[in-house]
Amino acid sequence: MCAITAGLRGRNVLVLERANKIGKKILMSGGGRCNFTNINISANNYLSQNPHFCKSALSRYTQWDFIELVRKHGIEYHEKTAGQLFCDNSSKDILSMLETECHAANVDIKTGCDTNDISFKDGLFELDTSLDRIRCQSLVIATGGLSIPTLGGSDIGYKVARQFGHNIFPQRAGLVPLVFTDQLRELMGDLSGLSIRAAVATDKTGFTDDILFTHRGLSGPAILQLSSYWQDGESITLNLLPDIEGDFLLAAKKHSPGVSISRVLHSMLPKRLINALAELWWKEVSDVSITEITNEKLRQLQTQFRNWKLTPAGTEGYRTAEITLGGVGTNELSSRTMESNLRSGLFFVGEVVDVAGHLGGYNFQWAWSSGHAAGEVV
Repeated sequence: MCAITAGLRGRNVLVLERANKIGKKILMSGGGRCNFTNINISANNYLSQNPHFCKSALSRYTQWDFIELVRKHGIEYHEKTAGQLFCDNSSKDILSMLETECHAANVDIKTGCDTNDISFKDGLFELDTSLDRIRCQSLVIATGGLSIPTLGGSDIGYKVARQFGHNIFPQRAGLVPLVFTDQLRELMGDLSGLSIRAAVATDKTGFTDDILFTHRGLSGPAILQLSSYWQDGESITLNLLPDIEGDFLLAAKKHSPGVSISRVLHSMLPKRLINALAELWWKEVSDVSITEITNEKLRQLQTQFRNWKLTPAGTEGYRTAEITLGGVGTNELSSRTMESNLRSGLFFVGEVVDVAGHLGGYNFQWAWSSGHAAGEVV
């Protein structure tokens, strides 16, 4: 996006791509359909040490601008939950669109190019690469973060930032599954593949969406969202019945006195989950009718369903994380141009910057918006 914008201004633009092909993360995103933006973009959907930093770029190249580009290329798309936009066909459509725009802007792209060293001499940046030595007036760091190293994730962007005196906020995996140990891991493994709607929360924030039980722990949209806020050692709370209100077990005792607790839950939760929780929470009364169970026990169970406290052992890490939290500090960058305040002509865009979006197209939009902001001035 930065290259396209700069190229259309008549700038001579070269993109150095470390991988053997461009756009690998674009191709794998959204299950191969690329969740390329979200209708509901706002600064509230981003995490940063400076929550206001992203506002300028997002307001000047909006989701509607990118949608218009998608439409211009005749790409069919659809909206899923919470404003998420996906290609009808394939992520390849978005990559092809960007390649076509680069070609129209006379952008030169070199793949399989490693950058070994960067220096600044006589007002120009000098790059020692595996292909050639390159000198340029403007250098844009669009190297992403540490996420999914098999697709090229690395720390090179942070190294460049440090080289030129920038502050780097600590990095950690975001939008990533949570893992558990011991008995909880065994329980999650038994439930692996099961997906339900739930409300998940830390002490400070929460999300309601689908969760997915995995062999190692928990995943799914709600868990991925929460992982960006979760801290090591912190407990999380699961509400397995976010859409069920009131004293549902006490009501069942009154209106359906002959049934068991498991039978009451039959229409609320999958059978496999009910059976697993029965072993944990009401094994001693699993074979009796709800009439024979005390109101105190029923209230206790209701609370457990809505307030199941778990302490993750950690996350799956960068191997499966969709984003990297932290990165180049925004206080030393221009929010209008993404240019370094410490070295004229040096720019940082996208995930390498300390701006991380929620799940649902927000990180792509930050890439488009921040890239465009830099491309207007490089």
